[in-house]
Amino acid sequence: MQTPPRVFRDVLSQPEAVAELLRSIERQSELHHAWLFTGPPGSGRSLIALAFASALLCPEGGCGVCNSCEMIRAGSHPDVQVLNTERVQISIDEVTEFIDKSLTMPAIGKYRIMVIEDADRMAERTSNLLLKSLEEPPKGTIWMLCSPSEADLLPTIRSRVRRVQLKVPTVESVAQLLVEKYAIPFELANISAAQAQSHVGMAKRLATNAGARDRRQQALQAALSIIDIPSAMQASEILSKLAESDGAQLSGEQDDQERRDLMTQLGVSEDQKLNPSARASLRRLEESQKRRATRSKRDGLDRILIDLMGLYRDVLTVQLGAREALINPDLEKEIFSLASESSQAQIFRNIEEIEKVRTRMDRNVKESLLLDSLAVTLRRKKVR
Repeated sequence: MQTPPRVFRDVLSQPEAVAELLRSIERQSELHHAWLFTGPPGSGRSLIALAFASALLCPEGGCGVCNSCEMIRAGSHPDVQVLNTERVQISIDEVTEFIDKSLTMPAIGKYRIMVIEDADRMAERTSNLLLKSLEEPPKGTIWMLCSPSEADLLPTIRSRVRRVQLKVPTVESVAQLLVEKYAIPFELANISAAQAQSHVGMAKRLATNAGARDRRQQALQAALSIIDIPSAMQASEILSKLAESDGAQLSGEQDDQERRDLMTQLGVSEDQKLNPSARASLRRLEESQKRRATRSKRDGLDRILIDLMGLYRDVLTVQLGAREALINPDLEKEIFSLASESSQAQIFRNIEEIEKVRTRMDRNVKESLLLDSLAVTLRRKKVR
């Protein structure tokens, strides 16, 4: 197979998807106007969408070093718009504004490219608003939607897009990327890639953030400590606080930088009295940051749930005698102990319940109730 353009270098373990996109670039007269990239967390949905955008707009087909490629990497290309909401759901106002942007002609390139990350976060009414733009896009406009699964989108949306299915990258390829791109030590890169279950962003975070590694370990130990109702309630509270702490750490640094940037734009310092216009700008920023904090906690909780699924997958691996590396080799003793005192049916039930909680979170069910119920299900029940 021909070596892909440089912009696809960080797209891991997706040779079939990349080959399909390159064939479309070669036959641009037949280029589809709407695309849907699907795949599990960490498969690189938005990454491959932006690489595709770079290859379409780059004079060299994706060299990775020209002005066009550099602007897309920096998020400043005038012809590439990305919608990545800070809300729990993408609002209809955000999509309305985004559609308006799609109606303008390309500024410097051949195409105007509209990327929606987490398109599954759109409610039905919002999706229907987008539908008309997918049916009749302006000439030169290309839509790229990213979602974990095509089932997360309306059938009418799915019928208008060309679908590209991504798969989970290998642990080895993610570890290699951490070593080569971020100079992470080899052993730490391998452990982080395995614990992140091949999610590149999470693997990088675990490899570079001791706090994230510690919170992950606390979450797994909390689940392993559940033996009765009181310990289940205690574990539920611990998981909730860990999710909140993780979300606060992720959004806190960004909040501070945004506030400093706004103060600089307004030409005032923190100790100065703000005029009404400046106060209004600061209030809007704080409201936006509160919405992001809500989503950050939700995302933090989802990461914890994925880690818990990995833990019970390890237990099931041991029970089945599968010759497969553990995601959590540092917890090997605890995993073997749980495997010996639990039935396979119990572990399957644990995994199914975790998946149900992830689904119900998207329906805005109260998190504390979900965690309490989950913790009770995860009680260790010895096989009789």
